[in-house]
Amino acid sequence: MNARRDTRTTIVLAAMELFWEKGYASTSVADILSRSQVNSGSLYHCFPGKQDVLIAVLEMYRDGIGEMLLAPAWAGVADPVERVFALLARYRRMIVDTECTYGCPIGSIALELHEPDPPVRELLAANFTGWVDAIERCLAEAGDRLPPATDRRALAEFVLTAMEGGVMQARTHRDVGYFDRTIAQLRAYFDMLMERETA
Repeated sequence: MNARRDTRTTIVLAAMELFWEKGYASTSVADILSRSQVNSGSLYHCFPGKQDVLIAVLEMYRDGIGEMLLAPAWAGVADPVERVFALLARYRRMIVDTECTYGCPIGSIALELHEPDPPVRELLAANFTGWVDAIERCLAEAGDRLPPATDRRALAEFVLTAMEGGVMQARTHRDVGYFDRTIAQLRAYFDMLMERETA
């Protein structure tokens, strides 16, 4: 059982890298076998088909959001509003480190699959929801620094939309400035909300 679990994890991690680098459609089972160094019998023992691998990848992203994304971004950042922007800064680093070829893994898959099967669509939605939940918790912790009438859920969804749009434009134009200007406008909006509440 442990060997099967190790093989399964090896396959999922390899597929995760490939789906991010090449896209889901452009990644073949042969690519996954080559990257994971697993034989085909072991792969098909764990996964009946490529979509089952995708589902496992999306589950790993969903279940690992804290460890893989939030914890590294929020290390040493106590202020809840600054945690929002620390997370966005992590995306900026990934854009710069990849010379503007970075695409949000979940966003890229969501855009690539024109009409995903229900299990895939539901997992994509769950990943977005988990991200928004994390931002909403930050906004809740901000307490009375934001106006009482602020719809914190909608604001968290807006932060996600700004991030995804900024990443997509930076990748398309090969220019991080598109991401920077988007986040600067988001920061200005947060500042306006907090200044309004202080006034």
